This record gives sequence, structure tokens and C-alpha cells, in this order.
Amino acid sequence: MGIDYYNVLKVKRNATEEDLRKAYKRLAMKWHPDKNPINKKEAEAKFKQISEAYDVLSDPQKRRIYDLYGDEALASAEFTPVSGNNNASGGQFRFNSRDADDIFAEFFGGSDGKDDNGGRSRAFGEKLSKKGSGRGGGGGGGNGEVGNQNGKKPPAVESKLTLSLEELYKGTRRKMRISRTVPDEFGKPKIAEEILKIDIKPGWKKGTKITFPEKGNQEPGMPVADLIFVIEEKPHAVFKRDGNDLVVNQKISLLNALTGKSFDLTTLDGRYLSVPITDIVKPGHEVVIPNEGMPISKDPSQKGNLKIKFDVTFPTKLSEEQKSDLRRVLGN
Repeated sequence: MGIDYYNVLKVKRNATEEDLRKAYKRLAMKWHPDKNPINKKEAEAKFKQISEAYDVLSDPQKRRIYDLYGDEALASAEFTPVSGNNNASGGQFRFNSRDADDIFAEFFGGSDGKDDNGGRSRAFGEKLSKKGSGRGGGGGGGNGEVGNQNGKKPPAVESKLTLSLEELYKGTRRKMRISRTVPDEFGKPKIAEEILKIDIKPGWKKGTKITFPEKGNQEPGMPVADLIFVIEEKPHAVFKRDGNDLVVNQKISLLNALTGKSFDLTTLDGRYLSVPITDIVKPGHEVVIPNEGMPISKDPSQKGNLKIKFDVTFPTKLSEEQKSDLRRVLGN
């Protein structure tokens, strides 16, 4: 025997129809690809195998053939069971493996797991909320009606994700360990831990939201809440962000404001930028350097401006000789 369908569903070989339904419900909800956006390929493979196992074991004729001859007999195009063995019927039997999503939709309700607008189908909402176990568990089957009868999803769980301006300039990957409350297979609350990977794109702004569907808490018999991370910016010692622009406040002495000066800036990606000042700097003077601001998130190859705003520092006192020299130099 190749695939052990009983082991796939984690049931005994004498499992009843109700045992199979409970096992399928618990595992299908756990491994449905829509509930596993991070490891979707692995989930698709497991979900397909779980649905195939349920399809075979829930059908009396398929199950008899599987128990007698294994999955290879089912996989063949046609199979003629031996008459007289374990009440196997004579004649030809053709096995057609049903699509995993069809089985899921038939079991939970809905069509293809999506509604007409591309959103969540009722399979994850109203239908499931009415199928909780007598103990209030979302994964145990049974006939009890519990939970949200309207299938409304609970409010998303929001959490702040504070990033430095350097991280938002260059982009980065953050790994976040989350703990959430979910029902176990018997409907009792347990703590589930998971590490989520968040790819921060260059140019993201404060208030940007990253949503992980169905990674929030779950009450028995209720849909799972989404988890949302909201970007916050750490204050920077040199730069201040203004949309896609970066602003630097630069102090300059009156002498340098009149005679000129060059000064260096270290950019957010570690480059050294030399800024020459040759014009006379008046109070409120601003120098704009194009394409040295923050990356524009829709097109990170483009950047905003770097704006340098000058604060001219005047001397607190002058000697009579200095005043005389200034009158001579600056006077009409």
C-alpha cells in the first residue's frame, strides 16, 4: 500500500463516518491554502492529500477497494474487484478523484472558496459558524449551533511595527514572533506561536498597513481575525521626513553665510554627500537637491528631494573695532 489515507486523516482503520467528517473538517480548515498565505505550496499539497483521503474513505465502495488492494488499485484507470471478497461487488469500477476544492465546498458550503467579489466565501464565515461542536469548538464537528450566526469576521488585531528611517529608505525584512489564542481540535483555547516574515519595501510611509489574513485570535465557532501591522517611524537625529522629501536643518555662522562654505552629509544609505554653499545665505534660505530624498514606493528608482534649511547664527556681541571693520566693508 502506498499512501496511508487513515494516517493522513489521523483516524483508526475502523473509523466511522462521523469520525471521518470530524477529522476532515479539522485538517481541511488547518491546511486550506487560503489560510496559509506564507507556506501556500506546502498547504496546497497537504490540503489535496487530505481531501483525497476523505473522498476515498467516506465512499463505502472506494474504501472497500482501498482496504483490499491499496491506493494503486484506485489510481488505475479501471479496476475489477474480485467477486465474493468482503462483499465487493462484481463488474467494473472506475475511480474518479474529485477536485479538493470541490470536496471542501461540498462539505462546508459555497462554491470555490471565493465569493463573486474575490473575497472570503461563506465557507469561512456563516456556514462554519453554524457547525461548531457541542463543546463550542470550531474544529470538532457535531450538531451544536454556536458562534457568530451572521458569519461576520471579528475586527482585525492591529500591532505597531516601528522602523528606523534607514530601514524605510533601503527596505528590509523583519521577522516577527506572534502568539495568538486559537481553539484546539476539541474547541479548547490554546496558545499558538508563529514567526511571520515581513518584507519592508523602500519608501513605505508611516501608517502603511501589512495584513496577514486569519493570523489573529480565534474564538471557538467564530471566523479567525486578521492581523495587521501598522508602520511607525522612529525619529532620526539628522533627517526629518516630509512625504517623499527629506529635510535637514543646518546651522551656519554669519561669517560662513556671507563668505560661503561646504559641508558634508551622510545619506541614509551610507553615502557621503558634499554640499557646497557659494551664494549668500539669508535667514530662511533653502537648498534643494533633487533625487536625494526618500524612495517613492511605487517606483523606488525615483526619489523625492533633499531640502536643506539654514539657520543663520548671529554673533552675540561685537567689539568696536569689529563694528568699524563691518561698516567699512559693508557700508555704502
